[in-house]
This record gives sequence, C-alpha cells and structure tokens, in this order.
Amino acid sequence: MRAIWKGAVSFGLVSIGVRVYSATEEKDIRFHQVHRADGGRIRYKRTCSVCGEEVTYDDIAKGYDIGGGEMVVLTDEDFADLPLTTSHAIDVLEFVPAEQVDPILYNKAYFLEPEGTAAKPYVLLRDALTDSDRVAIVKVALRQREQLATLRVREGVLLLNTMLWPDEIRQPDFGFLDEDISVRPPELAMATSLIDSMAADFQPDAYTDDYRAALQEVIDAKVEGREVVAPEEEEAAPAAAVDLMAALRASVDRARAARGETDDGGAGGGAGEPTPITSARSAKKAAPAGKQTAKKAPAKKAPAKKTAAAKKTTEKKATTAKKTTGAKQTAKKQPAKKAPRKSA
Repeated sequence: MRAIWKGAVSFGLVSIGVRVYSATEEKDIRFHQVHRADGGRIRYKRTCSVCGEEVTYDDIAKGYDIGGGEMVVLTDEDFADLPLTTSHAIDVLEFVPAEQVDPILYNKAYFLEPEGTAAKPYVLLRDALTDSDRVAIVKVALRQREQLATLRVREGVLLLNTMLWPDEIRQPDFGFLDEDISVRPPELAMATSLIDSMAADFQPDAYTDDYRAALQEVIDAKVEGREVVAPEEEEAAPAAAVDLMAALRASVDRARAARGETDDGGAGGGAGEPTPITSARSAKKAAPAGKQTAKKAPAKKAPAKKTAAAKKTTEKKATTAKKTTGAKQTAKKQPAKKAPRKSA
C-alpha cells in the first residue's frame, strides 16, 4: 500500500506521527468507451461554450452558479484563504461511546500507521480506546476539505473513518409513516420466529459478488475465444404475498427445513418447548373446537322433543293394537266352541 497522507494525531499534549492509507478499494470492473467499428478509444475535448476554443487544465477555474445565467469564478488564491485546520494534523475533539455514533454517518475508512518513534504513543492510544470502549471524534483536512471523523480500533490498528456532516443526512419523508398501520400479535410472533430461525454470526467472507464474477467470465471467454455459457436461471422471486401470516409461516418452514429442523423444534423428532408459533397454532386449533361443542349442545335437545311425541304416538298405536288383537282372538274362539257341539 502507498500512503496518501502524512501527519500527526494530537490529543492533549501528545502528538503521534502517522501515515494514512486507504483501507478499502473497489473491485468493480471498469470499461472504456470505444468505437464499435474499430475499437478506438473515445476522447472528449474540454471546450469553452462561449468561444468554442479547447481549454487546457491550467486555464480551468471553479465556478459557482448563482442562477439567472450568472457565475462566480473562484481561483486558487480564493481557496488558499479559507480557514482550515492544520493541513497535516488530526485533532482529537472528544471521546464518545461507540454505540452513540450512527453508522449512517460513516463515509470512507483509512488505516493509520505509526511513523518513526511514534509506535509507543500509538499503542498507548490504541489500548486506551479499547479499554474505554470509546471512539475519538476528530477533525482532519483531507483533499482541501475539513472533515469530521472518528478514530477507533480494528484488528490492532487505528482506523480513521471520515463522516458526513449532520446536515448531509436526508430525512425520510414517506406517506406510510403517517398511516396507522398495526400488526397482529400472531404475525409479530411469526416474524420473530422467522428471524430466530435465520439468525447466524456475520461472516463477510461467506458472501461474494456473483455479478462481477460472471462478468469476468464473459471477459475471459472473449479473450480466449471460447463459447460463452449462459448462467443458470435462478428461481423466480415469489410475488407479493397477500396473506402475511401465510408468507411468514412458509418462510419459517423453509428456513427450518434448510437447517434440518422439524416443526417441534428438534432436529429429528421429539417434543420441544412451546414457541410463539406453536402456541399460536394451538390457540387457533382450540378455538374452533369450542365453537363446535357450543353448536352441538342445542342439537341434543331436539331429539328429546321428538321422543316425547313419539311416545304418545307409540302409546296410541299400542292401545289400538291391543283392541284389534283382542277382537281377533274373540272371533277365533267362537268357532272353536261350536266344533264340540257338532261332534257330540
């Protein structure tokens, strides 16, 4: 790495000489604009819109548009008189708890290396920041601009993070923030269960830039003159879910299946402790059972009424049947008495 800046970190009466290195680099694949017919590079000329002449860098100044077609021109002398902190100093303003710095404020990161005999005070500041769990708020002038920054420790090295100024952070102004949108407890429980099922320790090395890798394959294929194989199509993203609970439940089940877990919370069977999702399911199953019992209760009384009416009908039929049977028996007995008289 090549140092881009040299200076000193000063806090109190302590001064630490450091070299500054860019801590990050973009791996994006860059292209040039070329002529499609012969591959020639496309060049742009710096021309003046007023006189039409080509202008060199030495004749270019900075202009600020004040509206109405008017421009204020600033020269290098104008910038030289601006109030800046010492061009090669990182002034510590205060030390604050690390959790109080919103990550949205961070801009670019730089490594600091101790220079010469500054190793001991460098290590002293590093260890003091680690023990106190605080970060240093500093001001530094980089590329002709005063910037707010933090000093913190990363892997044993002091890291300088330049920051945006508070007025450079936009405020979200979206319509849904003014709407009264609420979620049901079962939905919240299901979403929490989904988060728990997908929880893991962050390992940056596990993620790769698939687009950049595929693009590099295309470039290599062009260079080698071989056939470019189209990548496999990925599974289409699901459409917007209408039923939030169904989508959450399906997501939880898929996450558990990916980990080899079952619905009971185990990895191969066995009753587990009740979770928010299982409790919600049990409550949902118990509710319909109660309703069915309530509906069946009146149904038992209806047969009772029908039985009373049936008894009356049965009694009437029985009485009629007895009378009929008695009459038949009397009719049968009369011929039986005449038979002996004829015989005598």
